[in-house]
Amino acid sequence: MNYENWISFRYLTASKGRFLSFLNFISVAGVAIGVMALIVVTGVMTGFGNNLREKIIGTTPHIMIEKENGIRDFDQLCQKVKNIEGAQSSSAYIQGNVFLENRGQATGVFVRGVVPSTESRVTKVDQYLVKGALGDLKDNGVFIGSELARYFGYQLGDIITVISPGSGVAGQGWRYPLKVAGIFNSGMADYDLNLIIVHLNQAQKIFGLAENMATGVGVKLKDPYAAKEIKNSIYAIIGHQFLVKTWIDINRNLFEALFLEKWGLFIILTLMVLVASFNIISTLIVTVASKIHDIGILQSIGVPKSSIKRIFTKQGILIGAMGTFWGLAGGIGLSHILKTYVKVPAEIYSIDHVPVDLQQMDIIIIVAAAMVISYLATIYPAAKAADLQPVEALRYE
Repeated sequence: MNYENWISFRYLTASKGRFLSFLNFISVAGVAIGVMALIVVTGVMTGFGNNLREKIIGTTPHIMIEKENGIRDFDQLCQKVKNIEGAQSSSAYIQGNVFLENRGQATGVFVRGVVPSTESRVTKVDQYLVKGALGDLKDNGVFIGSELARYFGYQLGDIITVISPGSGVAGQGWRYPLKVAGIFNSGMADYDLNLIIVHLNQAQKIFGLAENMATGVGVKLKDPYAAKEIKNSIYAIIGHQFLVKTWIDINRNLFEALFLEKWGLFIILTLMVLVASFNIISTLIVTVASKIHDIGILQSIGVPKSSIKRIFTKQGILIGAMGTFWGLAGGIGLSHILKTYVKVPAEIYSIDHVPVDLQQMDIIIIVAAAMVISYLATIYPAAKAADLQPVEALRYE
């Protein structure tokens, strides 16, 4: 250890005055609290964001291929898509809007017709079922969301009536009685309240489509985050007469809002570390004022001004490093406690604990930001210490 490091360490840990020791402690604690808050908040925001992505991916395919007037011979398109590198499986679907009739009133719902044997390869609808099984979706069977079942009091075996506005005699609509064969809970209230799932054949009847027609083909990818690249590959094979949408395209506004919210909170909480840096400035100023005699002696024996500046700079950086270390340890520890022991309402979030996800890059950015702010806080006090003249420093000795 060279003399600069030794002196800066001694000034931090072996101060004779209790007041100066207290200032050092406050400076370290301020940085630690700011870093800990940053780690916990970004971890919770990332966890909730990832949990939301998993729900979205579970309820919709990674890529959806559609055509304005429907897709004929959808089996051939499914086969083409399956051969694309990165695609894992595919399944045809029909989707559209209908009215749900209940006690003389009509409520708009979103109906999705699927092929039960292939749907489980594309979405997680089979995992979301809390009552019934995927094999029960046949004939006039229907799966409804848990929120819709709770709102109207539906149970397994109940008959519900949907009205298709675009089918029936002279386009005047037609009623279709459906039997509740299953209830699903995706954890997303909008889906669980507004989505019903029927067999593809039943959807063809509701919307007046031929037996070989579907409105779209859903594709599951090996890597959901490679959707943009595979979307371009699909266009290259099937042409631009189809509309290809990814799960990211459909939920772009939501993900951008989550991104802005996360980094908005990051910037706000970084101000806590910035405020803590003023403690470092005040601590170094008090240290310089109390060590004028020491500075004068060092200068009189030939220690250059650059070394004196580095002594106080290193002291400030050491304060920041200690605060960052304890903040990092406290943030990781508190995140583990939140993830393991703190419960949240499962009926709202479909999970029973706080979803904390600490990303390595987030932690690196937080640590780097704390250290840069700590360094900037040392510039003025260290420069003032280096500018002291030996005669002035020793005048009253």
